[in-house]
This record gives sequence, structure tokens and C-alpha cells, in this order.
Amino acid sequence: MEKVRIAVLCSGGGTNFQAIYNAWEAGLIPDGEIVLVVCDHAGAFVAERARRAGIPCAVFDRKEIPDRTMREREILDCLKRHDIGLVVFAGFMTILSENFVKAYEGRAINIHPALLPSFGGKGYYGLHVHEAVIRAGVKVTGATVHFVTAECDAGPIIAQKAVEVKEGDTPEALQKRVMREAEWVIFPEAVETVCRQLRQPNT
Repeated sequence: MEKVRIAVLCSGGGTNFQAIYNAWEAGLIPDGEIVLVVCDHAGAFVAERARRAGIPCAVFDRKEIPDRTMREREILDCLKRHDIGLVVFAGFMTILSENFVKAYEGRAINIHPALLPSFGGKGYYGLHVHEAVIRAGVKVTGATVHFVTAECDAGPIIAQKAVEVKEGDTPEALQKRVMREAEWVIFPEAVETVCRQLRQPNT
């Protein structure tokens, strides 16, 4: 069976894309192949990362295509044209419909910067997550990779990794530690886990 064709969807700087790409380049994702980056913001640095990596980047800018339904349809058509087997959400800020989720059911994963089910769901994204963690006074946070379902941050968990919340942490400092110690570690591993499962569905 051929390798799973991977698309990484991202809206910003693309640090998680870079972590996945680096792992793939190092041979740590042998069951998958990154063939596409999809971005919904024309100025996002992930487009430059994709260019440097030699990976095609399709941009569906929210300002140029303000209608969410139309933008989603164009993204879905693009994924189908590239015969994508696994959709990896790596900080993608466009909220997609249930129809999109159904089209890639069991073949779409997301990273969340907390230990779900804590600090997940509507409104919990980016720095807001780390602000809430610090405000709650918890001593441990982390990151979660999960399957994407119609309910936000509620899909089956693939991998988690804990990270200490330190005295005096700012949301920015905590965000960097969670990325470095958890997200960049478990995301590439989870991508390979799912690719392997997709290539060997009966095992």
C-alpha cells in the first residue's frame, strides 16, 4: 500500500508544521508523505516554511474568500485533487463544518495545547488556553493530539504529554515550553501512528 498523503493545515507561523516536516525528513514518519500545506492567511509565515521545504502551499485567504462555506468547499476540492489521506490541523483558524469533518472522518487530527478534556472547547485556542491554565492555578498542563470530530476538541485522544507549570509563568513562557516539550514531540509521533493505522486498517 502506498504511503499516506498528508496535508498540513495552518494559519500562522507553522512551528508545528516544521516539527512534523523535520521528523518526516529524518525518516521518522515512514508511513506518510507530506504533499501539501493549506493556509487561510496570505501573510502567514508557514507559506515561507513550505516554500523552503519544497512543499506546495495552497492559500485560501479569509479576506479574499470571506464566505466560509465557499472557502471550505474550495479547501475540500483542493484536498481531493491532491488525493489527501490524512488532514493534519496545526493551528488552523478556519472553523470547518460537520460536512468537512465527515469527509475526513478518522483521517483528520488536531493538536491542542492542554491536557484535554481540560481547557478545551469553544474559546480555548492560542494564548487563551495558557492564560486559563495559569488563572486556574493548576501545576501541570501539556498537549493533546486527537481525532477531529464535529464537537470542538472532543475527538478520541491519540497522544498526550504533560508539562510542568512553573511559578511566575507568563502565558507566553508557558506556551513556548508546551510547544517545545510536548507539541513538537508528540505531534510527529501521532502523525506516524495514524498513518501506520491507515496503511494497515485490518491489523
